[in-house]
Parts: sequence; structure tokens; C-alpha cells
Amino acid sequence: MQAKIFFGSTQAVTQEVSERKSPYSGEVVSTAPICSADDANKALQIAQQATVAAKASTLAQRCSWLLDVAQKLKQNKEDIAQTITDEVGKPIAFARVEVERCIETVTLSAETMRTMHGETINTDAMASGKKTLSFFRRESVGVVVAITPFNFPLNLVAHKLAPALVAGNTVVLKPTPEAPLTAYKFAKLFVDSEYAIKDALSVVYGDAEVGSALITSDIPRVISFTGSVPVGNIITKNAGIKKVSLELGGNAATYIDKSADLQLAASRCALGAFVNSGQVCISLQRIYVNADIYDEFASLVAEETKKLVVGSPYDEETFMGPLIDDEAATRAMKWVESAIEEGATALLTPKHEGRMFYPCVMADVRDDMAIVCEEVFAPIVSLVKVNDFDDACPRMNNSPYGLQFSVFTNDLNLSQRAINELDAGGIVINDMPTLRFDIQPYGGVKLSGVGREGPRYAIEEMTEIKSIIIC
Repeated sequence: MQAKIFFGSTQAVTQEVSERKSPYSGEVVSTAPICSADDANKALQIAQQATVAAKASTLAQRCSWLLDVAQKLKQNKEDIAQTITDEVGKPIAFARVEVERCIETVTLSAETMRTMHGETINTDAMASGKKTLSFFRRESVGVVVAITPFNFPLNLVAHKLAPALVAGNTVVLKPTPEAPLTAYKFAKLFVDSEYAIKDALSVVYGDAEVGSALITSDIPRVISFTGSVPVGNIITKNAGIKKVSLELGGNAATYIDKSADLQLAASRCALGAFVNSGQVCISLQRIYVNADIYDEFASLVAEETKKLVVGSPYDEETFMGPLIDDEAATRAMKWVESAIEEGATALLTPKHEGRMFYPCVMADVRDDMAIVCEEVFAPIVSLVKVNDFDDACPRMNNSPYGLQFSVFTNDLNLSQRAINELDAGGIVINDMPTLRFDIQPYGGVKLSGVGREGPRYAIEEMTEIKSIIIC
């Protein structure tokens, strides 16, 4: 069985492969090359050589390149969605949504780059200055290394590739080992495009050895990583003098005020906690509920959760498919069992069949329980009773993470307080903290990361400012 590596625009065939088995059926659904540090270094050298052509290319060519890829994505939408479902078990309806979002991300990156510009500076504004023609412009950094996770194996790749390439950089991509074929099919659209810049994109596969070679090399100027805090910490310590953009873990929380529309809050919280089987860094994990409406809300969110269809990811009606692997399912059950031992109550009977882990709503949870202190990355949500927002706010903030929070309320003053007082990269009012629009800046504070994604903001991360003075 063969697999292919993209060394720039050239595909190299290797007989050494790893198999990817479906998390749902256990059948082999794809293969990936087994790459080495030498492969990573070869890809980096090719990318470095290609920076000359990339920097010389016109913006018109690069925008046409991305728009061509977006059009090909539309034409191949069903095939790529099926590949996502095969490799990571994402329900097919949500896999199609991911492809649609990817198309938007690629398109938006091209449209955004057309309007990115520098500005003139008034160098005579201070007494020590004088009149000059002074301005700055944005230029490509050179080589970008992109490392992506399994939970959005297409759109999170797009959030790195599209801004980097349209800004005139070259890229070495190391996609998640769980979805090698998804990444290959996406990358091939870039490589095969009639507008492609030769050797601007390479794709290598692997874990620690390959990743270490990529991040410690002196060639890349930017490392863009989405994944776990431990790996993000390793990258930070070993990358050297480079730009490092990290999208890491989360422990998303919401507060349910007694003024809120409880039915709306319950339905949105069930969605936010269990979409993608809870395997999202902004999955709703902690719900702080005003004591006056705690029992009513708990009943409503349990009823909404019961409506969610768990089953084959290939069925159109399925909301939740399998977790990514056996370890994830075992770990999730341990979270639940530990919380019950500590005094929490499961409003729905904890249940899992292999990797199929059914949504779990935990009540009577306290802040000192591990299930709310750490990121669970599973379909588990915890209800914590609080007196009011003054009680909830410091408890929501008392986390090493700060990615996204939300508040459900019809009190305008409380909304303003939440925006000002909650410590996170994003605040949502009257919806789940899992809500994200690709056009927005996205990222967190504390251990949730450094830097921002979203096409405009990623382009800023992946370009350098050059300052010019003409006297």
C-alpha cells in the first residue's frame, strides 16, 4: 500500500505507511506516509527556496489561486465531507458544514488580502521630527510551519494555509495523523491549481520527531499550531526566535441568569456542549446557574440533551458520532465516575459503547471537582449552582484557560458587566460559548494560547511590517 508526500509541488511515493482506521467501524479508511526528521528538513529547504517565487508573485495571482481552490472545494464537497466522516467520525451533516466553512475561509482570505494595506506616518508630528514621506507596508515572512488537530481536519488547515499563502509565504503543513487523506485532498487542490506558485506548499506527516524538526529549524519564521497545552508548551520552549501562534485548550463556561430565556438557553447549551461529541476547544463544559432557576434549567437542559441523536456518523439525522479513539472514551467515563464519587449527580445515565459515548449532564457539581477544573474534551457538561453573577464571575475566571465564555441574560447592565469582567478571548451574550464565526478574531488568554486566527488576523501574524522613510 502506497502513500504520498508533497515535497513542494512534487509528490513522492513511499511504501512505508501507517493506516488510519475509522473511529466508528474500525475499518482502514486511509493511509499516511511514515515521515522522518529528514523528510521534514527536506520540505523546509524546498519551502525556503520557493520563497523567492512566492515573494515575486502578484497579489492577483495569489487571490486567483485561493478562489480556484474554493471553487474546486465546491465541486468536491461531498467527497471531502465523506472523507472527514471516514477518518474522524464526524457526523456527515456536520462534515458538510465544515467543508462549507472551509470554502468561506479560503474565499475570505483572498478577499481580505485585497484590502490589506499599510499607512502613511506624519513624521513631523513631534518637535524632534521633520517632514518626510514615511509609510509602512506588510510583507511576507518567508516560511510558515502549520500544525493542525483532528477535530476540524479541514477548516483549521484552511485557517493556516489560506492566510499564509495569500500573503506570499510558503508553507510546510503537518496535519493531524488522524486525518491524513483529508489534508492530502485539500493540499492537492492547491498544488494542482493553474495559479499555484511552484513548491509553495509541502505536506509531511508524523508526530514528535517530525514536529520537533519543523519547530527547531532556523528556516521557518512563523509556527502556527492548534492543539494541546503540553505540546504548545514544548513548542514555546524549543522554537527559538520565531513568531509563534498557539491555539490551545479551553474550559468554556456560561452563566444562566434568572432573567434569561431558559428554553433558549437550554437548547443552545445542549448544542454547545455536545456538538462534535464535545471534542472542540470551545465546547461548553461549565454552566453556572442562578439558584432561583437552577432546578428548572437543569430539567430543561436534560430534556434537550435527550433529543440528540447518537449513532452512525453516516446517518443524516445523527448529531453525535464516536469519540476519536478508545482512550478518549475511557478517559471520558473516568471523568464521570470521578465526579459521581465526589458527590455529583448524573441527570442522564452515563453510557458508552466502545467509542460511542452518550451525552452526559452532571448536576450538583462543585468548583473543586476535577471535572470542572480541567479540560475534558468529551460530551460532558457540568451544572454549578450560584447565587448570582457576582458569585459566578470569579468562579468562571478561576481557570488556567480563557478561550470563550458566554452569558444568557435579558439584563443589559449584566451584559455589559460580563463583557468587561469575564477574562477570555471571546465573550458571547445569549448564545453558547461554542459560537464562532470564521471572519472574527479568534484566540484566548492565559493557557488558551497566543495570537489570533481568522483570515485578517492570521495574515497579520504571518506578515512583517516594513517601515520606509523617503527624505
